[in-house]
Amino acid sequence: MNVIIFGATGMIGRGVLRECLLDDRVSAVLTVGRTPASTSHPKLREITHGDLLDLAEIEDELAGFDACFFCLGVSSAGMSEKDYRRITYDYTMSVAGTLARLNPGSTFVYVSGVGTDAQGRAMWARVKGATENALLALPLQAYMFRPGYIQPMHGVTSRTRLYRLAYMVTRPLYPVLRRLFPAAVTTTERIGQAMITVAERGAPKRILGPADINAL
Repeated sequence: MNVIIFGATGMIGRGVLRECLLDDRVSAVLTVGRTPASTSHPKLREITHGDLLDLAEIEDELAGFDACFFCLGVSSAGMSEKDYRRITYDYTMSVAGTLARLNPGSTFVYVSGVGTDAQGRAMWARVKGATENALLALPLQAYMFRPGYIQPMHGVTSRTRLYRLAYMVTRPLYPVLRRLFPAAVTTTERIGQAMITVAERGAPKRILGPADINAL
């Protein structure tokens, strides 16, 4: 299958890209982002494009794909709802709407989060919930990944310094967390493998938590 990855320079996106390049089920990978993923591989092609609200310039490059793994996202900490919605909702729907037109019926996997709720009290939960609902209404095979705690694997790191420090502290504890809370933790490796599996054969439900991701 041929897949597109948005957000391939972030922690989750880097993990997903690694698994796509390793997996024989994936024939070709296109990454789209403001900066290249700095990875070289025969299966990989990269497009540098800064404005996800205007994809007209690269539309011709986005046709003919079986799946999109949308891993782009930011923390809501310190952001206004308007700014957070622009990145979380507007960027996502611009890409998804374009792909629904170019590749109707293709798979679209969106990285959401545990606690997402369009009617929730937390700003980030409402925005992500609205994004999920809008995606599910498009003519795509859309799946929402809601991972809980994510352990980065195989050299993948967060671009946020505070998160990098936190992962350094928790890395030795991950085997314990996995045993104590198997339904609440996952890894960048498992997320990538699960996305490929969903694109290959679907999943029993459209909203998938950590246990579902691990099972896939």
